[in-house]
Amino acid sequence: MTVTESGIGTEEKEAATTEAALAEQEKSMTPEQFRELAVRMETEVGKVIVGQRTLIHQVLVCLLAGGNALLEGVPGLGKTLLVRTLSNVLDCEFSRVQFTPDLMPADIIGTNILLEDEHGGRRFQFQSGPLFTSLLLADEINRATPKTQSALLEAMQEGTVSVARKIYQLPEPFFVLATQNPLEMEGTYPLPEAQLDRFFFKLNVEFPTAAELVAISDRTTSGRDPVAHKVADASDILAMQALARETPIATHVTAYAVRILRATHPGNAEAASLVKRYVRYGGSPRALQAMILSGKIGGLLDGRVNVAFRDIRAAAMPALRHRIILNFDGEAEGISPDAIIQSVIDETPEEEAR
Repeated sequence: MTVTESGIGTEEKEAATTEAALAEQEKSMTPEQFRELAVRMETEVGKVIVGQRTLIHQVLVCLLAGGNALLEGVPGLGKTLLVRTLSNVLDCEFSRVQFTPDLMPADIIGTNILLEDEHGGRRFQFQSGPLFTSLLLADEINRATPKTQSALLEAMQEGTVSVARKIYQLPEPFFVLATQNPLEMEGTYPLPEAQLDRFFFKLNVEFPTAAELVAISDRTTSGRDPVAHKVADASDILAMQALARETPIATHVTAYAVRILRATHPGNAEAASLVKRYVRYGGSPRALQAMILSGKIGGLLDGRVNVAFRDIRAAAMPALRHRIILNFDGEAEGISPDAIIQSVIDETPEEEAR
C-alpha cells in the first residue's frame, strides 16, 4: 500500500515501504530457482492438507500468475484451511473476511473517518480495511449481497481502491482467494458475471476418498497438527510472476488457445457441438490470458521454458468453467460447464485446418 495516498502510517514506514519495493524490483529468478521454490511451497502446503494435490497445484499456479482464485465446495472440505496454510507458507500480510448478508462495502475497503487535532481542527483521514493486504481470504463470498461482492471488482482487476474520489494502491503481490458454497444452498447469492470474470481460475473442491478421510481423522483428532513453514516472501512471488510472464510461447500454441476460446462461442463456425446447443455466451479474453499464463507456469514447473499444447489443455477447464453462460436448454437439462469444456477440448485440433 502507498502510505502517502492512504493517509496512514509514519515517515519511517514510508521509507521502509520504498526500500522494500526497490528490493523487490531488483530481485530476479532463474527457471531452476522458480521450479525449486514452487515445489517447496507445494510440499509445505501438502504437509497440512490431505490429498487435493490437483487443487493445491492449481491454487499455486493462480498465485504465480498474479490472478485470483475461486474455490467452490460444500462445507467442511478444507477450503479455508488451504488458504490459511498458504498464508503460513508465504511471508506476506494476510487478512480474512467472513462474508455475511449484513457486510457492507466499507467493512472491506475502509472509510474516511473524522479526526480532531489538539487545536480543535478537523480533517478526514482514510482508515484502510482488510482489503489492504497481500493475501485476502474472502470466506463464503456468496453469502454477502451483490453490492458488497461488487466492492471487490476494482481491487481484483486493477489492484486499487477508489474512495471519495481518491485512488489507493493495494500492496504487491495482491491475491484474493475466495471460497463459496454451492449456489443451491440456503442463504447464498450468485456472483455477478462481471465479478466471476475477474477470477483467474474457478476450482472445484472434491470430496475426499475413503483413505483421505482416514488420514484427515488421524490428523485432526490426535492433537498433533502438522505445521507448514515459510519458504517464500513477497519479493520471491513478484520475481516468480515476472519470470512467468517472460517465458516464451510459440505462435502456433497461442493460436491453439485462441481456437479453444473461440470454440466456446456458439456464433462461431468452429464452436463445439455442445456449445452450439447449450451455451448462450462463451469465455472472455480474460480466459485466454489465463490459459496462456498458466500454460507458461505449467512449462516452468515441468522444467521447460516453453509452453506445450498439454499446458493449454490443463488450464482450459479451471479458466473457462465460470465464464461459460448456459442458455435456457442448458439450464433446464442441467448441463455441466465442465462437460461442455471437455467437448471443446476434444473437438479442437492442435493444428489449424488448412
